[in-house]
Amino acid sequence: MYKQFTDKSSNSPFPIPNSQFPINMTAISTFMPIAQTLYSQLDTERVQAFQVAQEFSKKLVELGFQIVPQVLWAIGILLITRVAIDFAGRLTRRALSRTEATLRKFLVQAAEIAILVVGVVAALSKLGIQTTSVVAVVGAASLAIGLAWQNTLSHFAAGVMLISLRPFEVGDAIEGGDVKGVVDSIGIFSTTLVTDDHVKIIVPNNKLFDGTLKNTTAMGTRRVDLKIDIGDRPIRPTMAELLEIANSHPLVLENPSPTCLVAEITPDSTILSLRPWCASVAYEQVRSQVQEHVKEAMNAQKN
Repeated sequence: MYKQFTDKSSNSPFPIPNSQFPINMTAISTFMPIAQTLYSQLDTERVQAFQVAQEFSKKLVELGFQIVPQVLWAIGILLITRVAIDFAGRLTRRALSRTEATLRKFLVQAAEIAILVVGVVAALSKLGIQTTSVVAVVGAASLAIGLAWQNTLSHFAAGVMLISLRPFEVGDAIEGGDVKGVVDSIGIFSTTLVTDDHVKIIVPNNKLFDGTLKNTTAMGTRRVDLKIDIGDRPIRPTMAELLEIANSHPLVLENPSPTCLVAEITPDSTILSLRPWCASVAYEQVRSQVQEHVKEAMNAQKN
């Protein structure tokens, strides 16, 4: 259909149509303006795209120069906060070395958390984040948690007061909160007791702190009060005999010495009050054995 023709003036090969297919110049002249318009529009879009990309790159670089220093400052603040937490923890432990272990641990953790909160707020502020809203959210959350955990927080506050005031220590025999036993451990929220029959009881601290608390071992010694019905026996000889029985017991203390008093006189009998002293830990043993010896002596007199 086409013949290969070489233009000698331009030295370029162009396929020219065969003479039997004439060129329609009108169609070509109509198409050329359209092609030029499309090409110009395409060229304009390319220029606009290039300008947008260039502007975006410029803004990105400016944003990078603005944000990167803030991020570095925030990271630096967090690193300083970490160092400050370690330093504050060591300093608090050293300052509270003589404080009870549970309270010392709680105070150290409280100091570390406080420093952490300050550091995080400072880092967020350096990043341009409004910390007032963060503080408001934290405050609202704290209020909600406080209302939900009202009883738990009361036990926590009572635990802090018990550890601070120390009305009892581990190993003391106490009575309070409708329970009685030896203190096994003192926690922030509860205290563990072990009863005489070896049962472990966990008591909320609020029960012990709000009520009446009786510590039977805090003073180191206790007086054993025994009521003894001597019937119609003579008072003074019987009192001397009872004092001899009390003094002969190896766990009864010499100082203070045992005493014996008349507690009550009725038409049918006389009741004496024998009061030996002993160590607090030996109270139950002394009470039981002295009563046993008194009973045996009185029975021997009858026989």
